[in-house]
Amino acid sequence: MPVMTYRILIGQRSYSSWSLRGWLPFGAFDIPVTVEHALMYSDGFHAAVAAFGGHRSVPAVRTPRGGILTDSIAIAWHLAETFPDHGLLPSDPIQRASAQSMIAEMHSGFLALRSACPMNLRTAWAGFVPSDAVLADLARLEALWGTPLAISRGPFLFGAFTLADAFFAPVAARIAGYGLPVSPRALAYVQAILAHPAVRAWRDAGMEQDVEIPKYDMDLPRLPFPMP
Repeated sequence: MPVMTYRILIGQRSYSSWSLRGWLPFGAFDIPVTVEHALMYSDGFHAAVAAFGGHRSVPAVRTPRGGILTDSIAIAWHLAETFPDHGLLPSDPIQRASAQSMIAEMHSGFLALRSACPMNLRTAWAGFVPSDAVLADLARLEALWGTPLAISRGPFLFGAFTLADAFFAPVAARIAGYGLPVSPRALAYVQAILAHPAVRAWRDAGMEQDVEIPKYDMDLPRLPFPMP
């Protein structure tokens, strides 16, 4: 009998921030998953998502027992519950609650940053000027990250890599790719996330498999993406 495993449907790795958030709980915590692709902005995208069982967007996950998860936060909670010994969330109850709160806030917030700075792992941009709304989002990130990083002393929010770090991985890519102004502590955290083997593997696969999507072009000079 074939071994049943998880299946995940993702968009292009270079651009799909939510796909990255959906895949990292597998890739960073050694949970086997079969990856399938739906090309965003293609004529067949919505049909591919529907055929998989998702709802108009990626990521979506099929569980080994046939369940369907159609949102990144649902994927995170399901895997943390199903694999309690894999370290997806901190074991300390107070830190665990803090991590869960950060994940939920990232899932629903930071709209100015996400809108002004689409994730693009293929290039960086020179001369980007953040708006006041983007600067306010960066200030909130500094506040969120400051206390746990001061306590853990890094490299990640709670010492070891958790789902909280996975959810902030696309933010780290934005800060690096747009040269956004953050403190030295926050920048060290950004670099730690980008240096994580699972994040590097994701970007490498995107660089090999994806083609550029003109929708993500900025009217700015290009720079090499600053992977550590």
